[in-house]
Amino acid sequence: MTRQATIPIIGCMSELMFPEIKVSIVIPVFNERPTLMKILAMVESLPLNKELVIVDDGSTDGSRNVLEDLPSERARVIFHETNMGKGAAIRTAIPATTGDVIVIQDADLEYDPQDLVKLLKPIHDGKADVVYGSRFTGERKNMFFWHWVGNRFLTLVTNILYDTTLSDMETCYKMFKADVLKGLQLNSMRFEIEVEMTAKVLKSGHRIYEIPISYAGREFHEGKKITWRDGIVALLNLVRYRLSD
Repeated sequence: MTRQATIPIIGCMSELMFPEIKVSIVIPVFNERPTLMKILAMVESLPLNKELVIVDDGSTDGSRNVLEDLPSERARVIFHETNMGKGAAIRTAIPATTGDVIVIQDADLEYDPQDLVKLLKPIHDGKADVVYGSRFTGERKNMFFWHWVGNRFLTLVTNILYDTTLSDMETCYKMFKADVLKGLQLNSMRFEIEVEMTAKVLKSGHRIYEIPISYAGREFHEGKKITWRDGIVALLNLVRYRLSD
């Protein structure tokens, strides 16, 4: 089920940051009802020329009902009938975007949408085609120790395998020029989408520009979904993509 609409611009074009760049903000949603409306309001308040593309990935907590009631002028909404994974939601959203730039925004409150303006500046200035928001170089709420170790280890492996110097490979905030992301031919279904996007971007010859962002990680009782098993899958995929043609 798909409902499509163009997002109205808040204020006149002269009030927007980088008005000549249309930003498609992709929001995958799975059981995020407690934070869903707040994150939508935060994204809508951004002083950007933007559209929202939301994919509900088979939510069972009422998130779908919220999105079904969302006025069509606020977002382009796509529904998965069953839960397929974050990667599948992002892959569904990408062809529905019409912006010059595409960025991923999780539906929880771990990432502050105000940072998206900072991520867009290097692209606007012609310094980058791909920009990542780094959780380890900016203000942050400390994460679980083993999550920190896992993130740092996966980033180190990425740097070794792909000859780069990233500080945060697993960040949600990944911003791409649309032609770059649409040319990656993504296949991942779950959280390994983060690895696949990074590996294929680096193998295609793009250098990633990093910007410090704030971060307020959730606890498991607040709905955090990623586990150590996803870390193992990420590691295996880092190696697999490096060895593949």
